[in-house]
Amino acid sequence: MLGLFAALILFAPARWLASAVDQTSEGRILLVETLGTVWNGSARVLLTGGAGSIDATTLPTRVGWRLRPRWDGVAAELTSSCCTQQPLALRVKKRWGGVHLEVADRQSQWPAALLGGLGTPWNTLQLDGGLRLETQGLSVEWVTGRLAVAGRAELTAQRLSSRLSTLRPMGSYRITLQGGQTPALQLETLEGSLQLSGNGQWVGSRLRFSGVASAAPERESALSNLLNIIGRRNGARSVITIG
Repeated sequence: MLGLFAALILFAPARWLASAVDQTSEGRILLVETLGTVWNGSARVLLTGGAGSIDATTLPTRVGWRLRPRWDGVAAELTSSCCTQQPLALRVKKRWGGVHLEVADRQSQWPAALLGGLGTPWNTLQLDGGLRLETQGLSVEWVTGRLAVAGRAELTAQRLSSRLSTLRPMGSYRITLQGGQTPALQLETLEGSLQLSGNGQWVGSRLRFSGVASAAPERESALSNLLNIIGRRNGARSVITIG
């Protein structure tokens, strides 16, 4: 019986992990066409808007994983030939009433079109371009409904375009997450005719963000539809408010 139990754990099929990811993400992340085991396997990754959503996008290449149990949690490495030059290394630790996630310093590149599968508002924007993610000393802890962040993450959206505008590209942007006692979020424009800026903070588990979108005068007509969608229109500007 002990040998059978050990074999069951060692060779647990990858679909068991797919089921756990589905439940944990409330159907927003799906692993399909799984191969291998819970500990060493691969799958195609779909992003969806959750239960009942008709939106779904698939990562261009399969994602492989390598999981190793630790006394206080699990260590993981994720790879995908489209997007990771180095394996993404994660460490998940148990906490009383929550979980602690550590992310190794890495840089990865992802297609912006992948966001369209998450439903509103991404399915309306239908973004195209590249997303470069870089982390430095990043850790996230969720305990009894409160979010704590340490370190830094930087997401650079490169040469973005949208189906709501004939202007291609609209511009490039940077979102910076800075951990601390009150985690802060900053949005800034690197270049382009669509100008975006804003700042936000996490209070407890809620993000409060305020920003502004505007267009270069000669491009206002080409970006008018987009400005109407992404915020509350106020003359030539669009006011973005979250929380």
